[in-house]
Amino acid sequence: MSDTEKTPAMRTLIVDDEPLAVERMQVICAKLDDLAVVGTANDGAAALRLVEALEPDLVLLDMTMPEMDGLSVARKLADQENKPAVIFVTAHDHFAVEAFDLDAVDYVLKPVAPERLGRAIERAVKRQGEVSAKESEWLTELWVPHRSELLRIDVGQVSRIDAERDYVRLYVADRTYLLLQTIAGLEKRLDPAEFIRIHRSTILRREAIRGLRHDGLGVWSVELEDGEALRIGRTYLSKVKAMAGR
Repeated sequence: MSDTEKTPAMRTLIVDDEPLAVERMQVICAKLDDLAVVGTANDGAAALRLVEALEPDLVLLDMTMPEMDGLSVARKLADQENKPAVIFVTAHDHFAVEAFDLDAVDYVLKPVAPERLGRAIERAVKRQGEVSAKESEWLTELWVPHRSELLRIDVGQVSRIDAERDYVRLYVADRTYLLLQTIAGLEKRLDPAEFIRIHRSTILRREAIRGLRHDGLGVWSVELEDGEALRIGRTYLSKVKAMAGR
């Protein structure tokens, strides 16, 4: 592709309440051809003013700031007609679900590695160049802590979800991942056409269910494709039976 055909650099606003963090992000961004830093802000209120004045394509947004945190800023930006893309940059991994509920492009953990930020920017550039599809009310992806970064998981790859105290365990092929999220909160964001809760501790992808089994005395179980049987909680039995036309 010739220089004249290149996608214009994304006009970027850096938001962080720590001056050294802002400086570090400026240094990293200066080495990325797809970005052009147009401003910086040290708090949420200033960030909103600069977004209105500068109309950036992208906001690199710190999560934890005094008075107005990153989530609050992102919520206000989400209401705008021509909202910028948002990449959260934070030292904390436990806000991922809330962040992606707000349609964040990515969630990068501090200390920021240039390569990791570069991948996030590639996602932002790709999204900028795509025709926006109608937004779904259901989750399409989840981000889970994995080593020093967050791993993107397509919800379509999740076959089972188990509750573990304040966490849920996601079953993806032959691996599992822990996510800081209650099972009740996650259930509300999953498409009921694809997932069904069978127990207070278990949600299953409908396609993973091979059949239902009556174990006697009003007890029923779900049989999975791999042969495993999981007991159905009484609270959820009628809904599971309805799925099977019973």
